[in-house]
Amino acid sequence: MKKTINYITELTGIPSPTGYTKNVMNYLADEIEQLGYSVTKANKGGVNVTVRGKDDSKHRVITAHVDTLGAIVRAIKYDGRLKLDKIGGYPWNMIEGENCLVHIASNNKTVSGTILVHQTSCHVYREAGTVERTQDNMEVRLDEKVKNAEQTRALGIEVGDFISFDPRTIVTETGFVKSRFLDDKVSAAILLDLLRKYKEEKIELPYTTHFMFSCFEEVGHGANSSIPKEAVEYLAVDMGAIGDDQQTDEYTVSICVKDASGPYHYEFRQHLVALAKEKNIPFKLDIYPFYGSDASSAMRAGAEVKHALLGAGIESSHSYERTHIDSIKATYDMVDEYLRSSLVK
Repeated sequence: MKKTINYITELTGIPSPTGYTKNVMNYLADEIEQLGYSVTKANKGGVNVTVRGKDDSKHRVITAHVDTLGAIVRAIKYDGRLKLDKIGGYPWNMIEGENCLVHIASNNKTVSGTILVHQTSCHVYREAGTVERTQDNMEVRLDEKVKNAEQTRALGIEVGDFISFDPRTIVTETGFVKSRFLDDKVSAAILLDLLRKYKEEKIELPYTTHFMFSCFEEVGHGANSSIPKEAVEYLAVDMGAIGDDQQTDEYTVSICVKDASGPYHYEFRQHLVALAKEKNIPFKLDIYPFYGSDASSAMRAGAEVKHALLGAGIESSHSYERTHIDSIKATYDMVDEYLRSSLVK
């Protein structure tokens, strides 16, 4: 798992809110090419690699996404602070107090800051603890000497500049990985490390497989414009959601039965369950009630494939997330066994 964990820390360290993903996609392309593969870049930014298998008549697609939650400058306020608009889905309280970077389009520089509610000081605002966190009162306090909108604009900042959040990635001695954006950079790291393994160990997969790293999953359309006509199976490797009434935990691989888009393909799910049992891979079946994936968006787009979803269990999704190396390993093993298995019957 050492290489997988290294990939996770490297990926989380590259800011990549949806729409601002060029740097992370270049990192992926460079890493994959250094492994000896040929990379194709999709027009909208995705990185794809095709691994030829023994059978080239029927193909598999496997995806992970590296775009993340983030924000964009909505307005520059009279006092020089910034109003935000969300990228991706999360409540405002999930980012309150977070350090951030403003990526300035006009000069390619960054300015650091902190995301706060306007009524932060409890010595001034009686309602500091109870005021509703909304777009109207959440703001970025810039780490620059600015007191008005003109001074902020003089830095080059303008409406439309992207804002990324500090990932704060930590790997503990007890095996926990804490960071923003484990959704879905854990999965991307797993796919990247499997590509390394297959190349170094000269492993030939039974079917031609397309590894797709997408950069628009958080806004709903993912990698699905690049699905080859030969594809018959589509596996999204994303995150397992943890909470009340959920079986998913931080120590197993979570196999999704259903999310907000509806049930996943039954036979595909049972194929994964059978593999997990046969190979003694710890797993949990679960429903993610407020969730969608690249696989579900592929179905909405009309892809004629069997679709499934699995991933590591991620605590506090879309906030400051956490998982454990046990869950990462179980997910790695599950994906590996699936890619070496026969087609779903």
